[in-house]
Order: sequence, then C-alpha cells, then structure tokens
Amino acid sequence: MNRRHLLGLAAAALPARHLAAQERAARAVRGMPSPKIKDVSFIATAPGGLRLGVVKITTDQDGLYGYGCATYTQRADLVVEAVNRYLKPFLVGKPADRIDDTWQACYNSSYWRNGPVLNNAISGVDQALWDIKGRQAGMPVYQLLGGKLREAADCYGHASGGEIPEVIDSVRKYMAQGFRHVRVQVGIPGMAAYGSGGAVDTKVQALHTGPVYEPAVYIRRTLKLFEACRKELPEDLELCHDVHERISPTQALQMARDVEKFKLFFFEDPLSPEDLAWFRIMRQQTSTPIAMGELFNSPHEWSPLIAERLIDFIRVHVSQAGGLTPCRKIAILGEHFGVKTAWHGPGDVSPIGHAANVALDLTSYNFGIQEYSAFSERLQEIFVGCPEMKNGYLYANEKPGWGIEVNEELAKKFPYGQNERGERGRYNGGWGEVRRRDGTIIKQ
Repeated sequence: MNRRHLLGLAAAALPARHLAAQERAARAVRGMPSPKIKDVSFIATAPGGLRLGVVKITTDQDGLYGYGCATYTQRADLVVEAVNRYLKPFLVGKPADRIDDTWQACYNSSYWRNGPVLNNAISGVDQALWDIKGRQAGMPVYQLLGGKLREAADCYGHASGGEIPEVIDSVRKYMAQGFRHVRVQVGIPGMAAYGSGGAVDTKVQALHTGPVYEPAVYIRRTLKLFEACRKELPEDLELCHDVHERISPTQALQMARDVEKFKLFFFEDPLSPEDLAWFRIMRQQTSTPIAMGELFNSPHEWSPLIAERLIDFIRVHVSQAGGLTPCRKIAILGEHFGVKTAWHGPGDVSPIGHAANVALDLTSYNFGIQEYSAFSERLQEIFVGCPEMKNGYLYANEKPGWGIEVNEELAKKFPYGQNERGERGRYNGGWGEVRRRDGTIIKQ
C-alpha cells in the first residue's frame, strides 16, 4: 500500500467538520476573485452647512462597494467634476484590489500633480478602495495595516471664546468630558480672529470695510490667554494653539520663544508653506514643540521637514495629501525621524475621513494626538457607524472596512449650498478675505 493510498484512507476517516475546515482553508489560500470597478459616483452633502464630499466605488461583485472622503470645502464643486469627468472614465473596468497601483496611475495620469482638487479626488478613490478591501476581507481597515498598536486615539478638542474667561469655561467643559488635551483660541476686540468667537467691542478703524486682523495685537492677546490658562487650569492639562500662519516669520520666531514657559503640547502652523526655510532657524532657537502640515499637498513640502527633524508633529489633512495610501507612508517616514502624527480632523472632514485618521492613529507607532470635531446627530444619521468618542479617546468602528454606511437618500436632502450665509453664501462655500488695517491681505 503506497503513501498516497494511506493518506486517502486517513482523509476518509476524518470527521466531516474537519474536511469542511480544510476546504475553507484551501479557499482562503486561493483568495477571492479580483473585483473590478463597475461604477464611480460622488455623494455631495452638507448636513451641517459644511460641504462634505464622498466617493462611492461599486464593484462587479454583488454588494461589494466602498466609500472614501474627498472633502475640499472651499472648492467642493471642482472635486465633484474631477471625479465624475476624469477619474470615473479612467477607473471603470480596473481591478479594485490594486490600491497603490491605482493611486499611482491616478496621480501620474494628470501630468501636473500635487494640487488640492485632484488630490482630494484621488483620496476619495483611494479610501473607497481600502473600504472595499476591508469589506472583502471581513476586517476593519486598521487590521489590514497590521493591527492595533493602541486601543484608541487620544484626542484634543477646540476651546474658544470671544473673551479669555469664556475660553477657560470652554476648556473646563472639555475636561469634564475626559479630554486631557485642548486647543485654546481667543477673540480679539474689534478684529477677526481665527478659531474663536468674536470679542465684544466696536470694530477698529481701518482703510477698508472688511474684516481686520493685526498680528501684533493677536500675539499680545494670545500670550495673555496662555497666562490665564496656566494660572486657572490644572498643570497637567496639555494645551495646543493654532497660529494659522497669520504672522510674519520673525514674529513667529519670537512668539515660539515667548510661549516656551507655558509648556504647550504643540504650537501649530506658526509659518506658512511658503516660508518653510524658516523652520531651520526656528528649530535652533526654541524648544517649543512645532506642529505643521494641514495645507500640504506635496511630498516636497513635508519630506524636508521630517527628514531634517524640523517639526515635532506632522498635521497633514489626509484627503489633501491624496488619501490613506500616501499618509501611511508619511507616518512611516515620520517614525524613522522621531516626528509624530497629528492628522487634521476639523468639522470639514467627513466621518469617512475621520475613520481613515483613526485607522492611521491605531497603527502608527509614532502617533502623537488626533484633532477631534464632534459628530452631530444629523451627521450620524447620514454616516451610520461613525468612530465613537469616549472619555477623550476616539475608537474605531470594528466592522469591516471603515464600518460606515452612508444613507444616500438622506444625504441628498442636504445639498451643497444649503444654509450657507455671508461669505460662504457669496463665494459658493469658499472663504473671503482678511486684511490688516492698511488693506494688506494676510494669509489664512
């Protein structure tokens, strides 16, 4: 009796459940058929007034589809056109499981690269393909990236107010919810201020009629805010602040030194992308932790800052950089050089985008902190399965892919432009302008 015959007899003697297990294992080794992209569509919705863009990719396998964030609020309609008129005909018929290859093809096919409109369009495609991959595997996306390095993502919230006492009260509300990190921003009497309610006061005199902003006034006001926070709040509370690139490089250097005594968790966007060379000087002159990157589109912007260790936190907006695929590579690059992640997470990121942030947070060893914006009840009705906030930590949905289903019929009831007022109403969702007293435009 030869060996093959003996093995056959042995197999025949196995219980049926063992044979079924062997068959399942064999199927797993063979893998599932490669799905093809059948359709690409765009979901444009603004349930909270902000224009949120989502790409949906449908495959030729029944019930297999995915969603990706393509939100670029200030130029939202252009992203819709980029997806429908350029990426859709380019993608239909291509395999849905070759994610990096598809990203490279979309990126290079435009010839001119690294623009925010195309990057956000590609991001929607990229994240939708990761969602499909997770659904196909029956796993959340973070498992496809190697699994958890931590249980949840520690987050910071946005405390603001027109006056300093209002900011302190706002911080305390976040602390009561369990937050250990809070970003603080305060209004400027008579002026426009980023990230805060307007301070009660008459408008300052200027040579124009629009919003006014003066960097020196902002700096003095903000230093007083930090003094009050450190005096009235627990010393173990981690404070963040966003300059939003609105001051000159020399002012930024001085301010970074002045805030050292307040021990900030990070000092965000002190310089604009046009002034990156100044980071070399800033690194030599201050120990204040620097966060930078939400405006970045191109590897040529973030790579030197990371490789030269000129910043402490990389704050790239995931859809602005092109999606999960390039941002995973940014995180790995940062790990090699001791730069931590702090992905951009404002209200003008869809819950799909927040889910992508959390997947990166859980799987990156060099995770630093995650910006958090609460999901309204209406938003959660449209995006069913949002990441869950508990005690200042954001938890991933454990269902396959992003774990989020989009109620597309409900999303249609909140089209772009609905309830937009003021500048956003006049400029089709875009921002207006802010000027100094003499009329000089400032960066924002």
